[in-house]
Amino acid sequence: MRTFDETHLPDLDQIVLASLEYFSTTVIPKLNVHAYLRPLVIGSVGGLSTARILFENTDAVFADEGNYIEMEKRVSEIDAVYIVSASGGKHAIRIAEDMSKKNVPVFLLTNTQNSHASTFISPEFVHVFPHIREPYTYNTSTYLSILLSHSTESPLEILEHIESKVIPLLPQDFEKYESFILTVPPSYSGVRQLFETKFDELFAPVRTARSFTSEEIKHAKIVIPSTTQCVINFGVPTTPYAHIDRQIQIPLPENAGPIAMLAIGYYVIGVIQKQNEPYFKENIHVYTSTASKVFGQHVPVIVE
Repeated sequence: MRTFDETHLPDLDQIVLASLEYFSTTVIPKLNVHAYLRPLVIGSVGGLSTARILFENTDAVFADEGNYIEMEKRVSEIDAVYIVSASGGKHAIRIAEDMSKKNVPVFLLTNTQNSHASTFISPEFVHVFPHIREPYTYNTSTYLSILLSHSTESPLEILEHIESKVIPLLPQDFEKYESFILTVPPSYSGVRQLFETKFDELFAPVRTARSFTSEEIKHAKIVIPSTTQCVINFGVPTTPYAHIDRQIQIPLPENAGPIAMLAIGYYVIGVIQKQNEPYFKENIHVYTSTASKVFGQHVPVIVE
């Protein structure tokens, strides 16, 4: 992980294992998500999904880059603002500048030292979480690190579970499927958007995925049968709406939390990536070049 370059990028499954190994011996700063009664929590795409998981047992109000000003005005009880952004760049810069003008504490949860957004935040309110080198958009060690700030889950135990219980169950023919459904227990509903986002980043539009809880999938999610659709069930029974031969059961650790669910799901997605054409690796350079122009700042292929 310390030596890969832009022409030899690792697959997502490798990053998952490396991240869990790293966090097994790395101290993660702790975050009290209950410090304020009604925080406004803002993020973009994966950052917002991570924020929803992190603050799910609070009375937080959630917003994205398109509606945060409206939400701040609408909810009069807001007593703090949390901005969740791995890079501390892109939309987070404008959000931090706007929110810094409000008369409430503004916090930045990020993985980037001296980020652009941090220039608008009081230094004592900037929380920088550790991460490993990984390709742009993977956001595995970054989001896991932020989530670990409010978790008692063991990265080492999750790593051992993947190696002993998950890897032996994975087939070698994922490339024959054009679409996937990832089902999770209802208690992990917040992870679904992260799974779908990761598929968008790595495969769309040539491979697609949808993610539902085991209860949601009962509501007309598989009306049209397909021989090229694979259902991966994480800790839930097979669904009667899909052919049993095109379903895979992945066990979760006992008392698993969102860290385990996210890491195991990302690992499986990484194996799917490994068994397909290198769509992401062939196109990420052009994408980051365009994104750098769109955001007016350098977007790297590798996040150091």
